[in-house]
Amino acid sequence: MKVSGKRALVTGASSGLGEAIARRLVAEGAKVAITARREDKLTALAGELGAHPIVADHTREADNLRAVEEAARVLGGLDVLVLNAGIIGFDGALDAKPEEFRRLLEVNVFATYDVLRLAVPHLVASASEGRDAAVLATSSVASLRPYPGLLGYCTSKAAVDMLVQSAAVELAPKKVRVNAINPGVVVTELHTSAGLDAAQYAAFLERSKGTHPLGRPGTAEEVAALACFLVSDEAGWITGQLSSIDGGRALTSLR
Repeated sequence: MKVSGKRALVTGASSGLGEAIARRLVAEGAKVAITARREDKLTALAGELGAHPIVADHTREADNLRAVEEAARVLGGLDVLVLNAGIIGFDGALDAKPEEFRRLLEVNVFATYDVLRLAVPHLVASASEGRDAAVLATSSVASLRPYPGLLGYCTSKAAVDMLVQSAAVELAPKKVRVNAINPGVVVTELHTSAGLDAAQYAAFLERSKGTHPLGRPGTAEEVAALACFLVSDEAGWITGQLSSIDGGRALTSLR
């Protein structure tokens, strides 16, 4: 029970990595509030896990304020913030899509920043009581390596990494830890929700066997295990780290 008694808010938790992380935190003893835009899936998951659901669009400041304050009130405070809500999109220097670029920055960077800034006072208060307070952001291997056709996505995730490290330096004296996980390709709904059809996604996963040295894409449960460790007391001397969990993908060069 790595996070027994911890009070955690997980954003973007109705599917994929957010759902897996929420499941793992609950299984390891945390009290959890979860957010998503899709009320039906969120409510169903919350009922299954015994978590508190908060419907929120994190590009809206009012939703962010409501989500953070409601989570802190229902849970009795915040010890853990998992900034998972995010999207992927396809654009490039030769296929410029200004609106898509802006959308990726708005969801992946500005929304992440907004939830973080609103949660910081609660996390600092938790740390001042002697509790281990931790923030974890979901970044990507695409923050560490550039990929054609992912200009906005790569840029946004690189910004998330620097946001994490800058916040880690600033919050360390307050005893609040801030880290990121940088997954490679993981089997979730991320790519299909961005427009890949079933055949395209199957081909993408097949190709991923060759682009990841360990020979396969990852699972959401594997990523959730790392996430749970990084917000647990066992990781109490880890902050400002970008933790790759990518089957070795970041070790390779474009080919």
